[in-house]
Amino acid sequence: MEQQHSISQAYEIAAETIKNAILQGQYEAAKGVNRIQLATYFSVGKYVSANTRHGVWGTGALETISSRLRQLLPGLRGYSADSLKLMRIFYEEWKELDAKSLEPEGGKDKPLITIHELNNSEGQQLSIRELQFTNSADFPIDDFFKVPFTHHSRIIAKVKSLDERLYYIHRSAEEHMSVETLKKAMANDDFHHQSDLPNNFIATINKEDLARKAVMAFKDEYLLNFINVEEIGERDAADIDERVVEQQIIHNIKKFIMTFGHDFAFVGNQYRMEIYGVEHFPDLVFFNRELNALVVIELKTGEFKTSYLGQLNAYLAIADDKIRKPHENPTIGIVLCRSANKNYAEYMVRQYDKPMGVATYKTSAEMPEKLRKALPSIDELKKLL
Repeated sequence: MEQQHSISQAYEIAAETIKNAILQGQYEAAKGVNRIQLATYFSVGKYVSANTRHGVWGTGALETISSRLRQLLPGLRGYSADSLKLMRIFYEEWKELDAKSLEPEGGKDKPLITIHELNNSEGQQLSIRELQFTNSADFPIDDFFKVPFTHHSRIIAKVKSLDERLYYIHRSAEEHMSVETLKKAMANDDFHHQSDLPNNFIATINKEDLARKAVMAFKDEYLLNFINVEEIGERDAADIDERVVEQQIIHNIKKFIMTFGHDFAFVGNQYRMEIYGVEHFPDLVFFNRELNALVVIELKTGEFKTSYLGQLNAYLAIADDKIRKPHENPTIGIVLCRSANKNYAEYMVRQYDKPMGVATYKTSAEMPEKLRKALPSIDELKKLL
């Protein structure tokens, strides 16, 4: 009987201790500081872990403590027995971040987070304001604290490897993902379907195997030595000679352009498409037998711009409506530009519902000298006319 009373008293103390931590955390979290809320959950998780894994708490402890918390703090949400278990998991999965869980070895860098202990003794409750954390090149601590607890719980439940967890944490923080968007990204296994080519294939191509093939079909960088990139896209009559040169280049280097892949067939360049009396001329059109889809490639001489995706999106819509055969898959588009911020391009391309990607290219001036000398110059090609 005395032992039962002692255990009940321990649970009462535990509820009171967690209550005080919650109140302090809510005060700080009300200021919009997500890291304070995460610190509260991390600390509560540590406290619960220590007492359930190695302490005297028995079966039903978390239910009892949760019930008492609701009595102490009427209207309290987020501290059910299941939530307390999630906090415990949150701490246990990330306990290597706790400065008091690990001792630095041989002068190595200190752990990233210092969480002050929850203590049963009066006057020694958790001091949220004293939370400390250190930035590290190897761990995105800023991203970590930007992501809500619900997102962290979903990531922990679904993903086991550190690299994969950090990927989804970064995505969640950078793109302000909703829980549903995060769940979809993990269900689509975005981490393992990453490509160096910024693209939206996984999200826009309905057939999973086809989407994966599309990811594998394109490179993130191509060598366009034979194309007079300075004249691409110009349609002024005064540039007709360069247009002819462009035609001659394409005819002579077809095999070289086929470095896109052996399943690509060249359809045409400056390919005329018309809708409602308005003409459009995408730079290059291919057909990929493996993907069973047209591929529209728009060449740009400068750095990636978001307007290129809008232009490409229009080409894809027209190609699907006017050129694509009934048995073919939706047309895929690639913006091929001189340079691109890949993270930015990846983000922007995901805003479209047509399958497209962004690749970059190099010209002969950027090629190794030995290879450059082995290829004909533009002047030599002009002599062929």
